[in-house]
Amino acid sequence: MTFQDQARAAKAASTVLRRLSRAAKDDALSAMAARLREAARGVLAANAADLERGRAAGMAEGLQDRLRLTEDRIEGMAAGLESLAALPDPVGEVVRGWNTAQGVRIEQVRVPVGVIGIIYEARPNVTADAAGICLKSGNASLLRGSSSALESNRAVISALRAGLVDAGVPADAVNLVEGGHETTQEMMGARGLVDLLIPRGGAGLINAVVGGSTVPVIETGTGNCHLVVDTSADLGMAESIVVNAKTQRPSVCNALETVLVLQGIAEEAVPRLVGALTGAGVAVHGDPASVALDARVVPAGPDEYDAEYLSMDLAMKVVDDLPAALEHIAEHSSGHSETIVTENLESARAFQQSVDAAAVLVNCSSRFVDGGEFGFGAEIGISTQKMHARGPMGLREMTSTSYRLVGTGQVRLG
Repeated sequence: MTFQDQARAAKAASTVLRRLSRAAKDDALSAMAARLREAARGVLAANAADLERGRAAGMAEGLQDRLRLTEDRIEGMAAGLESLAALPDPVGEVVRGWNTAQGVRIEQVRVPVGVIGIIYEARPNVTADAAGICLKSGNASLLRGSSSALESNRAVISALRAGLVDAGVPADAVNLVEGGHETTQEMMGARGLVDLLIPRGGAGLINAVVGGSTVPVIETGTGNCHLVVDTSADLGMAESIVVNAKTQRPSVCNALETVLVLQGIAEEAVPRLVGALTGAGVAVHGDPASVALDARVVPAGPDEYDAEYLSMDLAMKVVDDLPAALEHIAEHSSGHSETIVTENLESARAFQQSVDAAAVLVNCSSRFVDGGEFGFGAEIGISTQKMHARGPMGLREMTSTSYRLVGTGQVRLG
C-alpha cells in the first residue's frame, strides 16, 4: 500500500471515529491493551532484533535505552491505554457558550482534528501512546517511526490493529507508515489528507519537519533543561532534586542537563552537588569557577551549555546572581522545563514570571513534566511552541474546536 493509499484510508477511518461514542472508544482501547499483552512475547522478540541491529551499527547507549522494551515497559504501554479509557472524553466538551441578542445559541465545542501524523525516533512505546491518545480524541493516526525500531513498531501496530478489529472499529484508525526519506517527504506534504504533524525526537528531526512541512506542525522541542540553585536554597533539597532529575532516566527530554549555582552559595553547594552526582555515576562538566571549587569537575567545552546530553553527563556553571541565571537560561534554553530551588518567595515569583518555557518549576524535579504525571494518561509529546498546545500534550491538546449555532429562524438584518 502506498502512503497516499494509507492516508486516504486513515481519512476515511477518521470520519467514523468522529461519530464514535465514548463507550465505543473505551472498548477499543481496552481491546488494544488486551491484544498488546497477548503479543508481548512477539513484541519482545522483534525488539531484540532491533536492538541487535542497533548495537551492530554502533547505536549510542542512550538511544538503545529509548529503543529497549521490557515486560514491564510493555505492561506500562497496555496500562497506559487502559488509563486513557478511564479518562473523560474531550470530544463534545463545551468550552464556552452564550446567546446572541437575537437569541441564537452559540457554543464552542471540542472536536477531533482528523488525521494526525506523528514522526518519531526509536521509542516504540510512543507507538502505543500516540495511537491511544489519537483514538480517544477521535483522530486517526499515521505513525512514522524510525527504521531503528521498525520490527518493534510492526509488532506493536499489528497488536493494536487486531484490538481495533475486535472492538468493531476500522483498523485504519491506526497505521504504521513505512518507507524511506521519500515517504517522510510525502507525509510532510500531504496537506488535505494529513491535518496535523507532530515530530518527536532530536533537534535534527524536529527542525526538518518544522522547516519542510506544508502540513500544520506542532513543534515538540529538545530538552536542554536547567536548574538554578538560589542562595536561599535548602541544599539537601537541591541535592535530591538534581540527582533525581539527572539520573532517574537521563535519555529523556525532561532530564536535567545544566545546573546554575549562584555565587553566594557556590562554595558550599558545588562540592556537595558534584559529590552526589559523581557518586551516582554522572560526569560533571563545568566552567572555570566550578572547576576551581571541585577537582572532580571536568572543563566544559564551548558548546556544552547548548547540549542535550541524553546521557550521564551534566553541565554546571557558577553565576553571579539570579538575573545572571535568567540571562543564561534565556540564551541557552530550549523552552522545555526550567527549575529553581529556593526558599525565597520573591526569587520563586521572579523566576516563574521571567522564564519563558513550557514548564517552570519551583522546588521539584523536572521529571514531573510528563503527561502521565500531569494526570493526562499517556502523552503525544511535550510541545515547546506557543500556539494551540504547550507543554505535555494529552487528549484535549489533540482536539480543535468548532462553533455550533442553533436558532429558531433568526436572520441577520444588518
